[in-house]
Amino acid sequence: MRIASAPLPDRDPASAGNTASTSGGLAALHEAHGRSLALAHLVADGLDDLPLPGAGQTLARWRALAAVAALDLSLIKLFEGHTDALAILAELGGPPAPAGSRWGTWCAEPPDARLAFRPEGNGQEIRIDGTKAWCSGAASVTHAVVSGWNEAGEPCLAAVAMAQEGVNVTDQGWQAVGMAASHSVDVRFADARGVQLGAPGDYTRRPGFWHGGAGIAACWYGGALGIANTARELSRAAKDAHRLAHLGAIDVAMGSAAAVLREAATIIDAQPGANAQALALRARLVVEAAADQVMRHAGRALGAGPLCRNERFARAMADLPVYLRQSHAERDLAALGQGVTEAPPGAWLL
Repeated sequence: MRIASAPLPDRDPASAGNTASTSGGLAALHEAHGRSLALAHLVADGLDDLPLPGAGQTLARWRALAAVAALDLSLIKLFEGHTDALAILAELGGPPAPAGSRWGTWCAEPPDARLAFRPEGNGQEIRIDGTKAWCSGAASVTHAVVSGWNEAGEPCLAAVAMAQEGVNVTDQGWQAVGMAASHSVDVRFADARGVQLGAPGDYTRRPGFWHGGAGIAACWYGGALGIANTARELSRAAKDAHRLAHLGAIDVAMGSAAAVLREAATIIDAQPGANAQALALRARLVVEAAADQVMRHAGRALGAGPLCRNERFARAMADLPVYLRQSHAERDLAALGQGVTEAPPGAWLL
């Protein structure tokens, strides 16, 4: 089964427009569409043509993600899922994405919402049954990469077109105030057609799994950047030492997070096939801590006024805590700590 009939034009995995042109295109789209800016606009304008992770321009990819996140956190949730799906298709040799298609990546595995994959024929075609939770942008995407389980109980991935009788996008499973516009609802599959991607276990086994995990940290960073920029803009004429101290603390948090992300991108590009778990966990945890600090200090620096009267700032301050909970918190710290116990002497030396 083909995903659709019109393939995207060939893309050079290591190429993308420079950061300035990406930011300029995003700014122009935001000026044209304002609050209604959507994933479809970014795709139509080619802003999803990002370098693949580990292909030599990982930092450029992350800068593009951060730029969208600084503008709108619900939008980056959809844009990151779309670009991650394209990277998965490329890494696992999936079918070509149709021109103009918009993708979700839905791989959360709560025990009460799992998909069952059944083979159909001798190829990669499958049938899909079950409910998938946390499907961000389900009502607005055309295709998705979904995780599920085959008849042998092995974890698998599949690409699926949304415009088919066996796919039902519900309005259930999403009551959030923060990240409300990401519409991460439940989707029900009943004998839906899909195409299996790669072999069982490839989703987490491939190098790109942790590259993508680190890319989420770039999105969190962008969310913190949007809040930090507002705090700076609203404090340019400030004489109050306490407000300036809060800005100094924001600068420390942003500087440390940026340094870790830059280093992680450099290492990923230098060793694209290496296991990047520890690298990704460290980047995610550093950025999460920095984002928490930025929100705390921005709120204390600016007071209630912007939280009540500045729509974009208030929305970001509500959205970012929800998005950050994509982190596994102490579980990730424990996983990183286990790696620390096995690290060679001198691992922390400059």
